[in-house]
Amino acid sequence: MDGILGNDVISNIINRRSVRKYKTEQIKEEELDLILMAGQHAPSGGNNQTTHLLVIQNQEILKELRALVEKEFAQMEVYEGMYKSLKDSILASRKGGYDFCYGAPALIVTANKKGYGNALPDCACVLENMMLAAESLDIGSCWINQLRWLDENQAIHTYLEKLGLAGDETVCGGLSIGYKADKVKEPLKRTGNPVTYIR
Repeated sequence: MDGILGNDVISNIINRRSVRKYKTEQIKEEELDLILMAGQHAPSGGNNQTTHLLVIQNQEILKELRALVEKEFAQMEVYEGMYKSLKDSILASRKGGYDFCYGAPALIVTANKKGYGNALPDCACVLENMMLAAESLDIGSCWINQLRWLDENQAIHTYLEKLGLAGDETVCGGLSIGYKADKVKEPLKRTGNPVTYIR
């Protein structure tokens, strides 16, 4: 493993961790621009380049969005076999004080065209590029699914449209981003994602 870690790109991939505690200060504009540029250079199906990035740094907007997300989740029903993280979001929202983006000073929402078959994979590539770029700058980030889970919620979609989301776009994911508040722990041990060789 030590030999592999001599490669900066591989080291960055292995050492990246999801960060859920952030300092309140915004990251520098030039750092944000680099992270967004990395996202914009992600591959896309047929080179469509239709992933739309909404960069929300306004704290009042984030506060309103957090409150709206909590309200809409709290009204949802929990059912047996529900995806655990979605269930946790609903239950946490019912308790109150739910912050789906972990107090990050910025949230980047990724969206793509409704009905476009590569919407989700294209956005996933953009998000991964941005997470790796952030890590290379010692900036914390965490993939955020909550707005994707609420994509068909009219209140959420209407609110995001006021911020610039197009009516023909679907939310595919998001990224909380900011300076790390705590020292990040060692990389997680990987026990899943099996590999089968056919040689």
